[in-house]
Amino acid sequence: MIRKAGIWIDTKKAVIIFLKKNSEVIKVVNSLIEGRERIPGEKKLFSKFNVQFSNTEQKKEKHKEHDVKIYLENVVNELKNTDEVVLFGPAEMKKELENFLLKTALPKPIIKRVEATDSMTRNQMVAWVKNFYNPK
Repeated sequence: MIRKAGIWIDTKKAVIIFLKKNSEVIKVVNSLIEGRERIPGEKKLFSKFNVQFSNTEQKKEKHKEHDVKIYLENVVNELKNTDEVVLFGPAEMKKELENFLLKTALPKPIIKRVEATDSMTRNQMVAWVKNFYNPK
């Protein structure tokens, strides 16, 4: 039996819907990614021609990259016994997850599709995944 899943993902959380024969199992992976992090002492440096930012910008970017990597690793760890997966959601995080899955070179899961959708309730997410795998 092929094990199928759908992942609705944005920068705050990933909702993973595993389809069973007559039911579904839902797992939520929360993210630690901060939208706008303020570092004490942060300031702009002005030059004659443009605005430059202090070294804190690089620190924040590295910190965000690290948080994204940890978040995606946590999501992928939930997919250990999954054969097929569909990725959907409103943000660009679904593309980052797709790239992360392809870079990890796992034999599974096979990415069936990556699709942009709006924000959804949990019931809408489940219905969307069921409809994707079993269209009427």
